[in-house]
Amino acid sequence: MFTGGLTLERMMIYGARIAVFLLIIPIHESAHGLMAKWLGDDTAEKEGRITLNPMAHLDVAGFILMLLLGFGWAKPVPVNVSNLKHRRAGYALVSAAGPLSNLIAAFLGAAVCTVILSTEKGQIVALEQLLGEVQQGNEVWVAVLMLLLNFVQINVGLAMFNLIPLPPLDGFNLVRAFLPAKADRWLFEHQHTVSGAFIVLILVASYVPEVNAPLMYVIEKVSDFIWWSVSWIEPLMSK
Repeated sequence: MFTGGLTLERMMIYGARIAVFLLIIPIHESAHGLMAKWLGDDTAEKEGRITLNPMAHLDVAGFILMLLLGFGWAKPVPVNVSNLKHRRAGYALVSAAGPLSNLIAAFLGAAVCTVILSTEKGQIVALEQLLGEVQQGNEVWVAVLMLLLNFVQINVGLAMFNLIPLPPLDGFNLVRAFLPAKADRWLFEHQHTVSGAFIVLILVASYVPEVNAPLMYVIEKVSDFIWWSVSWIEPLMSK
C-alpha cells in the first residue's frame, strides 16, 4: 500500500483525500442534516451537525480508512425519524442526501477540470504530463489537474461506497427505511457487530482485489458517466 515512495502523484492522492474530508465530508453530513430539517426534524441542527467544521463530523476510523484507501465515513448525523414527514420516505431522502452531495461535487470538479483542459495552457500541460516531461513553471498546473482528477474520483468513490447497505453507511439507513419492522429492529440491535465485520471486510478487500471488484466496477461506470455529463463543455469552449 505504501510501496514506491512518496511521489508527487501519491502526494496529490493523499492531498485530495484530505481535501475531501475537510471540504466535502462536512457538506455530505450537513446535507443529511439539512434534508432532515426540511422534512421536519431539527435534531442535527440542535446538536451542531449542520456545519462546515470538519471536526464536528470526525470519525477517526472512517477518516483513517479514507486517507489510506479512499473510502471512509464520518460520524452519523442524528435523526429523529418520528419527527420526519412521511417517515419512511423521509428517512430514505435524508440517507440519500449525503451521497447525492458527493455526486454533485464530482460533477463540479469534472466541469472545472474540463474547462482547464479545454484551454491551450491546459492542453499543453496535459501533454507534458502524459509524456513525463513537465516544463519548469508548469508544475503547479500539473498539481491542480491531478488534484481535480483525484477529487472527482474520490467523490464518486465515496458516494458509491456510502450506498453499500451495511452500517455505518448511508446505504444501510436507506435500506432500513423500507425494511419490515422486525428485520429493522434486528439490524438495529446488531449493527455494532455488523459494523465490526464490515471494517474487517474493508481491510481484507484492500489486499484482495477480487473482494471489492464489484464496487470498483460501479465506481468506474459512474465516473465515466460524470465525465460524459461534462463532455459538452469542451466543444463550447472551442467556439
